[in-house]
Amino acid sequence: MNKIFSFSVSLVGSSSIALASIPFGIGSATAQEAKTTQGTAADLGVMSISLKDAIQPNFGFQGALQGAGTPNQAGIGGFLPLVTGDNSVFFLDAQANLNFADYNNYSSIINTTVAGTTISTSSRLGYRFLNSNRSWMFGVNAGYDSRPMATGAADTGVNVRNSSTVFYQQVAAGLEAVSNTWNFNAYALIPVGTSEYRLNSNYNGGALDTYGLDAGYAITPDFKASVGYYYQIDELISGSGVLGRVSYNISNGLTAGVNLSYDQAFETRFSADLKYRFGSNNKDQSEKKAWQTPVIQALTETVKHRDVRVHDKTGTGSQYEN
Repeated sequence: MNKIFSFSVSLVGSSSIALASIPFGIGSATAQEAKTTQGTAADLGVMSISLKDAIQPNFGFQGALQGAGTPNQAGIGGFLPLVTGDNSVFFLDAQANLNFADYNNYSSIINTTVAGTTISTSSRLGYRFLNSNRSWMFGVNAGYDSRPMATGAADTGVNVRNSSTVFYQQVAAGLEAVSNTWNFNAYALIPVGTSEYRLNSNYNGGALDTYGLDAGYAITPDFKASVGYYYQIDELISGSGVLGRVSYNISNGLTAGVNLSYDQAFETRFSADLKYRFGSNNKDQSEKKAWQTPVIQALTETVKHRDVRVHDKTGTGSQYEN
């Protein structure tokens, strides 16, 4: 496992270095290329946009089907700019979700089904800024997530007793880079507090440390695809996984996406999600059109990867008891 962990950390590190090199590669372009890029941006109206006008609070709802260690859920969320500069924004992004029972007696956490309804929360403080010609947006964020989880029967046919409701927490951090064509997202989800519990008479459950990197491409302005790598680890399982996603902007503020992941613990998992955000401004349609470039829109996008991911495996021992 040490070899796998070393390889995974090395891969994530290499990817992060490659991501970090993007702005410097852009900055080292020839003067003619920079002039051309800036001229193109100006022609589109991007350089003349006032971020204080373009960046407004937005609110709405989101929902998702269960995935690899994540629940069926639906809730509300919002983006609040705290300080907006000429080329940057400091923001708060917060969500609260109702978590529902697993469907068709199919466990989202491997063996034990999630039951009942609980409320999870997620909050992020972040800073996003544009490069000099506004062709790239870069960002950093960090925050806290909570997830109470009620449990029920096992989907393995094993009879279980003493099903319990447990409480998981994590801290999280992320890095972002977005152009009109490409987007990159590196993230870390790190459980804090009690991260391992006895769920019932047969299974123990744990929140997963997850470290990942996604790379995305805009096929069209509204249709986007991405692939990602992640490494997950805790007391009971560890290993690498891959994640693919496609999303489509159905209309202004309404986005639907589908996700397909694979790792040895959860095997193949499919999920889908829907998000709607609405805001308000008093600008005319020509100005709004200039704002609808992926780089400008990325300044107010919802932060990705914020669920507390949980798994369960057979196990015994007092270290797993409440």
